[in-house]
Amino acid sequence: MAQFTDQYWQTEDGLRLHYRDYRGDGDQRPPVVCLPGLTRNARDFAALAAHLASPQGAGGGGGWRVLCPEMRGRGLSAYAADSATYTPFHYVQDLLALLDSQKIDRIAIVGTSLGGLMAMILAAMAPDRLAGVLLNDVGPVLEPGGVAKIASYVGADPRYANWEAAAAAQKAQFDGTFPGRGDASWMASVRRTMVECADGTIRFDYDPEIAAPFKAAGGAPLPDLWPMFEALGAHHQPLCFLRGALSDLLSAETFAEMQVRLPHALAATVADVGHPPSLDEPEAAEAITTWLAQVKER
Repeated sequence: MAQFTDQYWQTEDGLRLHYRDYRGDGDQRPPVVCLPGLTRNARDFAALAAHLASPQGAGGGGGWRVLCPEMRGRGLSAYAADSATYTPFHYVQDLLALLDSQKIDRIAIVGTSLGGLMAMILAAMAPDRLAGVLLNDVGPVLEPGGVAKIASYVGADPRYANWEAAAAAQKAQFDGTFPGRGDASWMASVRRTMVECADGTIRFDYDPEIAAPFKAAGGAPLPDLWPMFEALGAHHQPLCFLRGALSDLLSAETFAEMQVRLPHALAATVADVGHPPSLDEPEAAEAITTWLAQVKER
């Protein structure tokens, strides 16, 4: 499997942010940029990125260069001094700073949840920078129940005595969303999303202040995101939409409407999975392979 190097870039407001760089075979294709969900980090894409960067053939993913940025306040990236900058617009500005620092003109985005919202914002701001977009369990309409569920736990900052306690807590909270996930998978999940503190306790690997914009919004209605979503089709870039069959954030109705409005997009539903699919499911893996083949042909 392909290896990565830890790299850093500077934002306009002076933060030092981290990304993993899987170099692939160094050809001239646009890099794949994996953008994580609200509370997640680069480790979420470890298996997918290593696979995509591995050489073509013998089960390899095709030698893509893959970048996995950690947004401000997550993982090894610096925490923001001003919690008001924990917004999708600021994250997109940070992403553009990364691309400019690497002299990257165009990218193919794999966007999970928040990462997909970032892709839609980028489509509205600079559609010519997109070589393709995959939206993982997110769309232009976010179900209120799913948003409320996220708001109920983001920023809570619980501490667990050990990794086993952390995995058990996550299983108890989300087992209904991922009914087929075993204990080993829950442990792998918390290893990706949490970190061990100096005193040995386990906590989530993000700044709890990322929740501040949620609290400031006070449950106000979300803006109309359909125009940004439709901007994804500005240059007929290869698109792929994924939905977890048990998702409480992206409804089946919205998912169907997304396909009506951008009919050239690939679409797949991942069975027995909620928000979001982990992208190693057979349905997701097949869709990603087909989508990237389209990106490569462009």
